[in-house]
Amino acid sequence: MTELLRRIDASDDEIAAALRHAHLPSLANSLIHLTGDRALLKTIVPTPMTLGNTPKPFPPEGEEQLRDLALQTLIKGRDHGFKPQPIDQSFLLDMMNFITGVELKDDYIPYALSELDIAPTQETDPLKPEHVGDFHVAIVGGGMSGLLAAIKMQELGVKFTIYEKNEEVGGTWFENRYPGCRVDSPNHVYSYSFKKKDWPQHFSNQPTLLGYFQETADEYGLRTHTRFQSEVTEMRFDTSSKTWQIEGNGPNGLFKDTANVVIAATGQLNRPKMPDLPGIDDFAGSWFHSANWDYDVSLKGKRVGIIGTGASAFQFTPEVVKEAKQVKVFLRTPPWVALNPVYHEYISDESHWLLNNVPFYQAWFRFHMFWTSGEGLLGQARCEAAWNDKEHSVSSGNERLREVLTKGLEHQLAGRDDLIAKLTPWYPPTAKRMLIDNGHWYRSLKEEHVQVIDERISQINQAGLQLESGEQHDFDVIIYGTGFSASKFLFPMKIYGRDGNELREHWGEDPRAYLGVTTPNCPNLFFLYGPNTNLVVNSSIIFFSECEMRYITNCLRHLLENDYSSMECKTEPFEAYNEFIDDANRNMAWGASNVNAWYKNKHGRVTQCWPGTSLEFWQQLREIDPSDYIFTRGDALVQDGVVGTAGFEPATT
Repeated sequence: MTELLRRIDASDDEIAAALRHAHLPSLANSLIHLTGDRALLKTIVPTPMTLGNTPKPFPPEGEEQLRDLALQTLIKGRDHGFKPQPIDQSFLLDMMNFITGVELKDDYIPYALSELDIAPTQETDPLKPEHVGDFHVAIVGGGMSGLLAAIKMQELGVKFTIYEKNEEVGGTWFENRYPGCRVDSPNHVYSYSFKKKDWPQHFSNQPTLLGYFQETADEYGLRTHTRFQSEVTEMRFDTSSKTWQIEGNGPNGLFKDTANVVIAATGQLNRPKMPDLPGIDDFAGSWFHSANWDYDVSLKGKRVGIIGTGASAFQFTPEVVKEAKQVKVFLRTPPWVALNPVYHEYISDESHWLLNNVPFYQAWFRFHMFWTSGEGLLGQARCEAAWNDKEHSVSSGNERLREVLTKGLEHQLAGRDDLIAKLTPWYPPTAKRMLIDNGHWYRSLKEEHVQVIDERISQINQAGLQLESGEQHDFDVIIYGTGFSASKFLFPMKIYGRDGNELREHWGEDPRAYLGVTTPNCPNLFFLYGPNTNLVVNSSIIFFSECEMRYITNCLRHLLENDYSSMECKTEPFEAYNEFIDDANRNMAWGASNVNAWYKNKHGRVTQCWPGTSLEFWQQLREIDPSDYIFTRGDALVQDGVVGTAGFEPATT
């Protein structure tokens, strides 16, 4: 294991001052990694924590011992150079166990080496030009996953075009501009593994994140490959040429194109969902969905109604409260809130210095963030068969989590028993995505000019809205924080597969895919952020997209190096995989609970969530199994390496 070691240019006092800001478990592992001193694994022991970024303190004597050792080690390295000791895989596993407080399986070793910044990121090996020819990949979407796909196509040496419906890259971070918008995963895991950044905050805001993806597009020269304001409306697979025929609307009207492969990187949360309420258009005041925030509408001194308390409303409500004269929040299902004191905090200059100068510190910091922000919580979301009170929790660990979250809520809302009653969820933690905050939302709801109403709305009318009891509430502005149509995957695009049938009509609101990345009857079509690849508590969606893109890249490599024209997932592995997904999701809080969530379709099936660990997701997408696919070479069918008769026998889907 190697790392480029920077020369430290800081005085003893400056190093000591920076160490006062250190994330101690990461610092401890950095020293162990740098010195190869196994004794430190036993002499300085962190207290693990799985909620939030900040672990419980070391014992005071352990803190000072660690900082003193770090100071002496860094001074010595500054003056005489760093000489990292070789670390074998057994030692690496011990260090991972040390920082997580959990006995991890050996399977985590290759996973950590490959993905979590503990070893240098590997680029994709390019294909030989004779294998590529005029092969063309269409990438639908220029957000986080679309840009990732483009970068990997560059590395592979394949021609590509990005079709982006907006006038700029960035996807959700370009479209969602409501006040207070920010990420709810730590930025050191919500970022590409190959593109580091000195993040200004632990959880950065929308302008910072949009800038990150714009910088990525510029750095990799992706704009020249992008057709902006070009929305793909229809794709048809041509069985004779084994290509996708693409149509769409661009700045100059209708366009047509052809691609050998399509990577759909359209995202899941980009089509605003309005509530099914009569009279929405009858309202005489101003109204808008948070995804289409109207900054021309002033909220100063206005009576504002907010419908919804999901992730977006959770972030914009405190900002509205600062401006409006009166705010009424209409609540249907209160969220569980994981309190994190650094959620709105800036990262200090000293912390940035540590991340950029202490050998291995950034790698272990990212690993720790990765674990505590998700992977370490997954066990608390899993059901116990013998657990009786499944209405409120699904296991002993889930009940402990409920107690921690409830205490935090009660502390934040102390003195407001009315709000505690309304805002305490009745369902198990992790049945819906937990929201991250430092208490900002709770505090805003305690303001004198704010009212939380948990009665159902019956209709919108000219003056405002009416509750089921008949009570009327009048407003100047109504803001809908009612989420997105997540189960309408790929909407409104029409995709006609090999047999001529339209994919979304076949799916309805029940999208399914093999490994989350492909589906039968659609040769050479791949998804990023596809069905059952979303997250509730574990990992980073960017990490998941990188796993998916590695698999897709391996598919293209196999396709081109073997001179195949197309590849299509077989029905049998597709069906077996979805049975596994459904069984596993039923054993998680979000699948077992009857609470309404955007993870589920109208029939109650979980169409969005991955039910396993991030390790398991990484493992299933690490390599392609050619036996899962039917290939063609020209008109010949190739199955399990055997060339058969011309043409396809229709698959049953």
